[in-house]
Amino acid sequence: MIRKLRLKFVAICMALVTAILAVVFFSVYFAMQRNIEDLSRQLLHRVIQQDDPRHPEIAISLDRDRVVYLPYFTVNVWGSTAYVTGGTYTDLEDTEVLAAILNDCLSQNRQEGVVQDYHLRYLRRNNGLYEKLAFVDMSMEQAMLREMMGSYLIIGGTALLLLLAVAVLLSWWATQPVERAWRQQRQFLSDASHELKTPLTVILSNAEMLESSPLEERPARWADNIHSEARRMRSLVEEMLTLARADSPTPAAVFGDVSLSEAAEDCALAFEPVAFEAGKTLEYYLAEEVTVPGDGEKLRRLVSILLDNAIKYSAPGGAVSLTLEKRDRQAVLAVSNTGEIPAEQLPRLFERFYRADSSRGEQSGFGLGLSIADAITREHKGALRAESGGGVTRFTFSMPVKR
Repeated sequence: MIRKLRLKFVAICMALVTAILAVVFFSVYFAMQRNIEDLSRQLLHRVIQQDDPRHPEIAISLDRDRVVYLPYFTVNVWGSTAYVTGGTYTDLEDTEVLAAILNDCLSQNRQEGVVQDYHLRYLRRNNGLYEKLAFVDMSMEQAMLREMMGSYLIIGGTALLLLLAVAVLLSWWATQPVERAWRQQRQFLSDASHELKTPLTVILSNAEMLESSPLEERPARWADNIHSEARRMRSLVEEMLTLARADSPTPAAVFGDVSLSEAAEDCALAFEPVAFEAGKTLEYYLAEEVTVPGDGEKLRRLVSILLDNAIKYSAPGGAVSLTLEKRDRQAVLAVSNTGEIPAEQLPRLFERFYRADSSRGEQSGFGLGLSIADAITREHKGALRAESGGGVTRFTFSMPVKR
């Protein structure tokens, strides 16, 4: 899929570039053709208006250093008699070629035109007693056009090759987010299926055992297992829905003024007994009157996720701390716990369904908590980062305070 997308991207880019270059090429071609024809006509007018048979050479200047001299000749016609009066052609007098040229020219009944068979451009002027005609060789015009447009074609072809290389690089760069999202989506579906498989297996197994056992011999724990795994599945589905809403382009949160100090204190009080039961200590230092614009419920959930994560994965008998302070119009909330995370795992902590190595502590939950916290952070235009070192792991959340 990604390969096809890249090929389509390159094809569209090259089609647009080719169309633009073609328009530019033909515009330049017709402009140059018209300019050369105009120069040729002007020089023909100059020649035909001179009565001196010693006509100057007809020249077209291509640039400062290049001048092209156009072959030409003039003819005077009295009735059925014609003779060459000047020019660069020789041995035309009383020839069949001259007769054929004059017949073609005179038969057109036009003041100026083209004798296609001999590649000549002509101009006629009636002087009363006789008619004067001037001819110039068009093959030089065509040769000049071919030479100049050949150079433009080489330049255009080189530009197309360079643009093709640029388009390939751009297609790779532009599709990187799509490829990453596609890979994450596939991984998400695989992980979600894996997480749902276990509770479904437990539910089906207990249900089959309940069905196969006599009513009076059915242990209550089988029903309890079914209820427990069903609640676990519901929790997983709710967390997946939370992430799906966070990915929606339509904002679902209703922002208002939220006291982050009160939200953090409520969460700390709620997790004190959790930390006590886990044999760990929870300390918190919260600045007062830190107000931010946001969704109160979602910010409470973010703090709860960070505290729950710290308590679960802190070292046995370790300490967890929660701090909140105001720095440079930013509310900065930090949750730290004893225990380290390997450096190679830090970039992946906010991936969905990712859970760090079991050596950090107990393995529970679905690995969606930090992903949800990250989604809430992005929704509030904040920043969430993880640091680990010196025997301590710290998650720091920051966002602008109310102005």
